[in-house]
Amino acid sequence: MKRFGLFLLRHMKRFGLFLLRVGTGWLLVVWGLDKWVNVSHGQAVAESYYLGIGTQEFLLRIFGAFEILVGLLVMVGLWRRWLYPVTCLILLTTALAVWKSIIDPFNWFELRGDAGSALFLPSLIVFAGAVVLWGTMSEDNLTVDSVMEKRGDWESR
Repeated sequence: MKRFGLFLLRHMKRFGLFLLRVGTGWLLVVWGLDKWVNVSHGQAVAESYYLGIGTQEFLLRIFGAFEILVGLLVMVGLWRRWLYPVTCLILLTTALAVWKSIIDPFNWFELRGDAGSALFLPSLIVFAGAVVLWGTMSEDNLTVDSVMEKRGDWESR
């Protein structure tokens, strides 16, 4: 048991970055799938939080496909140099769209017209996680990029 604990401590950062990358990518895949499977929900979200920008079904489906692709590539760790900034931009846009709920999740200061929601608070945390992924890219070696770089197929950074 002691050996297992030492193993975990030695590899915790590596495993943590792996989980953060897979979880962040999966979130983008789920958001993208939602735009395909439940277009009306995507339209309602765009109407409520993005000033009505992108409510057209065609645009939602294109952006949904883009999110799915980015999410899958983030999950496997391919082209991180280019996709982590894109991921951060997507997640920052989301956090900015729900800023009132991040600052005042229970609507105690009546920033929002409704009762408020603590469900949007993780938007800030997910964005911060994406920034961590971007900043620690060289330390996350459980990725396709890392394998390709070790084999000499390309330089990912």
